Amino acid sequence: SFSFDACVSEIVTTLVQGATLVLPASDAVLTGEVLVELLERERISHVTLPPVVLAGLPDEEKLETVRTLVMAGEAANASLVQRFGPGRRLINAYGPTEYTVCATMQVCDTQSEAAPAIGKPIANTRIYLLDANGQPVPQGVVGEIHIGGVQVARGYLNRDELTAERFLLDPFSNETGARMYRTGDLGRYLPDGSIAFLGRNDHQVKLRGFRIELGEIEAKLREQDGIREAVVIAREDRPGDKRLVAYYARQGEQEIDANALRLALSAAIPEYMVPAAFVRLDAMPLTPNGKLDRKALPAPEAGAYATQVYEAPQGEVETALAAIWGEVLGVEQIGRHDNFFTLGGHSLLSTKLLVRVEQAFGVKLSFADFFKDPILTSIARQVLIAQLGQLTPDDLEALAESQE
Repeated sequence: SFSFDACVSEIVTTLVQGATLVLPASDAVLTGEVLVELLERERISHVTLPPVVLAGLPDEEKLETVRTLVMAGEAANASLVQRFGPGRRLINAYGPTEYTVCATMQVCDTQSEAAPAIGKPIANTRIYLLDANGQPVPQGVVGEIHIGGVQVARGYLNRDELTAERFLLDPFSNETGARMYRTGDLGRYLPDGSIAFLGRNDHQVKLRGFRIELGEIEAKLREQDGIREAVVIAREDRPGDKRLVAYYARQGEQEIDANALRLALSAAIPEYMVPAAFVRLDAMPLTPNGKLDRKALPAPEAGAYATQVYEAPQGEVETALAAIWGEVLGVEQIGRHDNFFTLGGHSLLSTKLLVRVEQAFGVKLSFADFFKDPILTSIARQVLIAQLGQLTPDDLEALAESQE
């Protein structure tokens, strides 16, 4: 797309090298099989693609004609390197538009199981990883990526305040008036001096008092077998009820369900970081520039939550409880063996639930007992026991006679 900053380098580099520049039809949506067909028909040897577009290609596709493949525009993962790296030069490139355009590059190691680094600075480029005080961080410590060099843009048109916030004087340069661009991206130095990209500092969310790095959850998801691509966002589909929702695309035909993913993540990260729902997509939605369109990610449906094999509620208490759970959680179908927390519940919603239970059944359940065994059948049992505890001797005698 001509609105994608990388097109400038693609056009200029191709023409000055005396190569053929292929321009597809302006109305072509270059994803999936349409993209593959173009690459094969035109015998494309060099191409730059966002990782999310690569991940959306047919599983059997190997891009036979492509000799040099550049990934740029999004964070790449190890599975893409292992899939598309063999037999060609695979480059992971990094650079914001404000640096016109590429700042670092890394030729990918197809044998590595780690996410590819973004590499080292290209010519005439300086990279600084700085802490919150603007001081360089040591190797292995996370810092915000700042970029200096001749390619730093002048600023944002008619946005002086944002320009002053992002385009700073470069205190590490000997050049008078040298500036650097504060990217908002996080990284850390690896032992060989290359940089590992760790996501955005504005992808941090605060959820029920916890600060959560969404990129950390995404990284753990991508490590799971059969996951081709993953993204995590905080959704607030109902006012006041913000939840983490994970979206993933499969690699091959391997079956992966919400229960398995929740179990795997629970063993790797704290419980408060485990998404409430896991939505499987055939492919991630894209913007016209081929980047992930977070706004187009759908709301989770019932199958996105970790549920047990469905068994309908039994008796009046279980049936009434299931209806209350459904209203509080926003989940349509509740089984008698479902867990309140794996359905997306949390401490604040549990408070609301126990109030509703007290209003419906006239009994007050303890938080401790609820958290200990948050299964529908167990809560129904607690309600019945509490109701029995409120009966007078005459009530108990009458109940015994009715049972006889």
